[in-house]
Amino acid sequence: MKTRVALFCRADNRRALNWKKKIIAHIAAHHPRVLIVTEKPNFVITLGGDGTILESARYFQKNAPIFLGLNLGHVGFLASARRPDQFIGAVDALLSGSFVTTHRMMLTAKVFRGGALVHTTDCLNEVTAQGIMGTIRMTISVDGHPLQYVHGSGVIIATPTGSTAYNLSAHGPIVTPDMHCMIVTELLDHNIPTPSLVLKNTKTVYIDITEVRKRGILAITQTNEPIDAVLTADDMDLFPLHEKDRVEVTKSKHIITFAEFEDNYFLKSLQKKFAFR
Repeated sequence: MKTRVALFCRADNRRALNWKKKIIAHIAAHHPRVLIVTEKPNFVITLGGDGTILESARYFQKNAPIFLGLNLGHVGFLASARRPDQFIGAVDALLSGSFVTTHRMMLTAKVFRGGALVHTTDCLNEVTAQGIMGTIRMTISVDGHPLQYVHGSGVIIATPTGSTAYNLSAHGPIVTPDMHCMIVTELLDHNIPTPSLVLKNTKTVYIDITEVRKRGILAITQTNEPIDAVLTADDMDLFPLHEKDRVEVTKSKHIITFAEFEDNYFLKSLQKKFAFR
């Protein structure tokens, strides 16, 4: 049986497209038992930055493949090979089985309106509830226990993988990606600043939208519906929030598996990105 491999990159990224051609040619020449596919892959090789890797993870998550990220972006926390001179070697190691895997948890967010489920989404990095051009008021509770009353820009619920993304920009903690937990980080609260909270992954976080500052300036292109508050998942899946909406965030039933080739890869990434000594 042939190994099924998909290659994923953005259509407008010429550098990634050139590398995709090189890798397909290399696989054809050196790995005859590999079949290049666009669906139901065993492995997904993603060419691009962390945003592209997030896209590929969302696109293929139901197939539960092993992901190899080849970094052509700026950050590269999700990539298994950061430099182009490592790409072919990483592909060879992947297809020869010379790698270890790390399992990254995902989150599921559900929006309830008037008691009815109106939206469901999964994310690998974070789900964010926020006002767009004004403040928003919300209550954050954990397993039904009120925790925070936010009057500000909103709140981030991040995974350990997402702890180095938007959560970090909001001064949330860095968590090693092999942990399974949720990180609650407020966004520019007008109240006394509250530290982030790291929660066990069996918890359920509720976000109750109590007040939205309505401006009516922006609208969703497809529907022309005014949008003043929004739920986003990994900065891709966008859904408008209304007053009295409830967002429920739990651990997803899906996980994302990455291939890695060296010990302490994440710690080395931190050292390189932040000049830790």
